Amino acid sequence: MIKLFSKAYIGQYGEKVACRFLRRKGYRIVAKNHREAHKEIDIIAKNKDYITFVEVKTRSVDDDFYNAYGTPASAVNSAKRSNLITGARAYLRSNPSNRQPRMDVIEVYLKKGSKKVLRVNHFEGAYHA
Repeated sequence: MIKLFSKAYIGQYGEKVACRFLRRKGYRIVAKNHREAHKEIDIIAKNKDYITFVEVKTRSVDDDFYNAYGTPASAVNSAKRSNLITGARAYLRSNPSNRQPRMDVIEVYLKKGSKKVLRVNHFEGAYHA
């Protein structure tokens, strides 16, 4: 069992928040924590135009939204982007789609020590494959 408010718990909770957020925007969740080509994709979602491969980054912060680690999206470095692209390409080889693929990043800010969602930022087409 994952300890409440541990790094793993915060990450999993952030992914749940991101899924709810995407559903509200009209996306259908295809997969969560999908492994493809030895790479993990946090969320694969579809809407009428796109098949979207989403990296979710969550931070537990004080009310000012800043901490020593920077913004959640800043943690999606070139190695992480490369892994997501490799996984997305492998997924599309196995699961062809007529939708345009897109790489998104979702930031989730939680109030430190709680499940209270302070902010969700969705960066559509955050980078290109």
